[in-house]
Amino acid sequence: MKLQDLDIIITAPPAPGWGGRYWILVKVTTNTGIVGWGECYAASVGPRAMQAVIEDVFTRHMQGENPENIELMFRRAYSAGFTQRPDLTVMGAFSGLEIACWDILGKDRGRPVHALIGGRMNDRIRAYTYLYPLPHHDLTAFWTSPQMAAEAAADCMARGYTAVKFDPAGPYTLRGGHMPAMSDISQSVAFCKAIREAVGDRADLLFGTHGQFTTAGAIRLGRAIAPYSPLWYEEPVPPDNAAQMAAVASAVGIPVATGERLTTKAEFAPILRSGAASILQPALGRAGGIWEVKKIAAMAEVYNAQLAPHLYAGPIEWAANLQLAASIPNLLMCETIETPFHDALIKGSIRVEDGFVTPSDAPGLGIEVDEDLARANPYTGTGLHLEMQEAPCDYVNGNAFEGGAPAPKT
Repeated sequence: MKLQDLDIIITAPPAPGWGGRYWILVKVTTNTGIVGWGECYAASVGPRAMQAVIEDVFTRHMQGENPENIELMFRRAYSAGFTQRPDLTVMGAFSGLEIACWDILGKDRGRPVHALIGGRMNDRIRAYTYLYPLPHHDLTAFWTSPQMAAEAAADCMARGYTAVKFDPAGPYTLRGGHMPAMSDISQSVAFCKAIREAVGDRADLLFGTHGQFTTAGAIRLGRAIAPYSPLWYEEPVPPDNAAQMAAVASAVGIPVATGERLTTKAEFAPILRSGAASILQPALGRAGGIWEVKKIAAMAEVYNAQLAPHLYAGPIEWAANLQLAASIPNLLMCETIETPFHDALIKGSIRVEDGFVTPSDAPGLGIEVDEDLARANPYTGTGLHLEMQEAPCDYVNGNAFEGGAPAPKT
């Protein structure tokens, strides 16, 4: 069996667009006719440029190879250009293709992917979700309303979720770390207070940031929200500075989580060695694929750290996350996004029930992709999957940041 053909579909979720502006789906076919699906999460270049990178990685390192040879193909891509270092774009391309290889191998053997990477460790996988607006909420006002956030949290808890994530702490800017405005700290405290009152001790609070603060600013904010006992403080400073993240972790007393912007074990190892984070959040469509993240999970075991695979993408990466999660002993939970489009794209083959997902025993990733639906929703915009704000933090009027891909208002 050899990898033969590649097709790339860039699909856009309809409004409000939860999961980013577009998803890069890869369809790989073998010479024996088996089709494997993967999803690439790298988003630092536009989708057309990324398509060319994916094609190059496939033809250069994978086409004609036996899909079993995951390690060999990884080393080819990782070494490309005389580098042997974690290149975000190349490894992002490889990650999606690698996921497709596992889907092929599972289908060829009639077994789920988790059975091929150590077997089933977890019969139920705890899920968490971002707080999204309810139908009666205003899409603009929601992101700065503690009351609306509390209503959304109560709704999630009623559906069985035991953990909810939110990030009210102000803008992610391309200017580097900033000191949070006092209004951002007050708003963060108000969100934590309102959500904690809504869920009590029946759900965990997951406080999201995206590396936007200076070390001192992250400590200041972390200490303000600490009385509400968040389960984690996500990426309070940029993840490439493990020593500063470790300083935040030791100062605030809240477990620090990070990983969605990191790729390969080479970038996760310093986080573990320094004690910067006790919860790792790899995005499988960026971090090197299923096998590489299995290695990252093993490294994390040594440091008594847990994994909570990241998802702000489409349902193919979600399926890969769940297959990995089923096989590792140090799983905390998995991120999930429930929208009608996510569900329809994989024909309802993943279900969150009472806040948990049961890993599929179906062959491969355990999903059936609606290829026609993916092609019927092409991305026609010019923005990247997610983008940071260029304007600095507003210390006068306050901040109302809606994330890296704000929902369309029309």
